Amino acid sequence: MCTQPPALGLAGVLLFLAAALTPLPNLLAQMGSVSPRLEPAHAIVVLGGGLQPDGLLSDLSLRRALQGIVLHREELAPLLVLLGEARGQGPAEARVRAELARQFGLSPQVIPTEAGARTTREEAARIRALLRPLGVRRILLVTDSQHMTRAQALFERAGFEVLPAPADDFSSAAVAPEERLRLVRRIAQEFVAPLYYRMAGYL
Repeated sequence: MCTQPPALGLAGVLLFLAAALTPLPNLLAQMGSVSPRLEPAHAIVVLGGGLQPDGLLSDLSLRRALQGIVLHREELAPLLVLLGEARGQGPAEARVRAELARQFGLSPQVIPTEAGARTTREEAARIRALLRPLGVRRILLVTDSQHMTRAQALFERAGFEVLPAPADDFSSAAVAPEERLRLVRRIAQEFVAPLYYRMAGYL
């Protein structure tokens, strides 16, 4: 019967404690973050962040949407493109976000939406099909810092000049153990995902 080496188990416990009880996750998040370039562009593209079971925007989705609305109100781009798929029979995330933008005074004519993409790669492909015929080449891309590197690479591959406009969620303010562990999972996801994308030929 195979047993786990004591040293390996101890290392696992120490890593768990470091992730949950020290600022290590915050430091790793800051090291992997992308600096913003908030400059004029042809469009602001806000990537999906998910809905809660009750159909309300998740915290991640809301932060991204508000970042996009602020950038638009600062007149950095004439279009605010909101993404986010539908889950089940409820409204699509993109539609919920568009209603939020209208409540902030934005005209429906400047808020195109895209609700069919399920992955970042699909988001890039669908936004290319939506915006390139309009002559859009330069975009402000809104997502969180950990996701930005992969998202930026995919949208650049789709032919856009990408200006990062990160909307951080818990990346720099994770203080509770569960928040730090959630941040570690996020960092690990964004470490593994680009490796898969390169193996699959997406990057």
